[in-house]
Amino acid sequence: MPGRPQTVAELYNDIEWHLIEDAKPSDYLNGLYEEPLFVEFPFTLIYPLKSTVQSPEHHPEGNVWNHTLLVVDEAAELKVKSRNAPVLMWAAFLHDIGKPPTTRTRRGKITSYDHDKVGAALSREFLQAFTENEKFIDEVSQLIKYHMQILYVVKDMPYADIKGMKLETDIKELALLGFCNRLGRQGCDREAELENIKLFLHKCL
Repeated sequence: MPGRPQTVAELYNDIEWHLIEDAKPSDYLNGLYEEPLFVEFPFTLIYPLKSTVQSPEHHPEGNVWNHTLLVVDEAAELKVKSRNAPVLMWAAFLHDIGKPPTTRTRRGKITSYDHDKVGAALSREFLQAFTENEKFIDEVSQLIKYHMQILYVVKDMPYADIKGMKLETDIKELALLGFCNRLGRQGCDREAELENIKLFLHKCL
């Protein structure tokens, strides 16, 4: 790797390199908060993840940044199963970018309603600052838009949108991201989550 990045574009390239090449990208990503460029646009869309709280019941690992790093490391292990590893890894890194603007405390409960939809738009804004590859941007943002569908489909919730998923994204890639998302929590039951993914695929395919 070259020396310290001098522009936001160079920082983006460094992040991408570590997302794709590292067995444990969090070792590098943890240092981003010491990087001056990380407080410049469009990284300002990511920077608030560390100060965004989550429900301790569902996310005992703490803030959204902690969760994101766990998800990215899980994705790094599974990217060999992906048909497009860069898309999967960027989707893992940006999947909860919509939580900072949507997180609220309602009646003592921490919520982030519609963070998936908001995150799809924000991820598109972030990536468009660095690349003109619209196919890549579409694939990343659509995975983020539907990343909560694992839960909705398995639990037969009214938010489930199997038709939309089939039209706009790759169900198997979404299952990979969703599996990583579910594993990116302290104390999760890996076998139970694997069964949930199998059930999701069975209902969708």
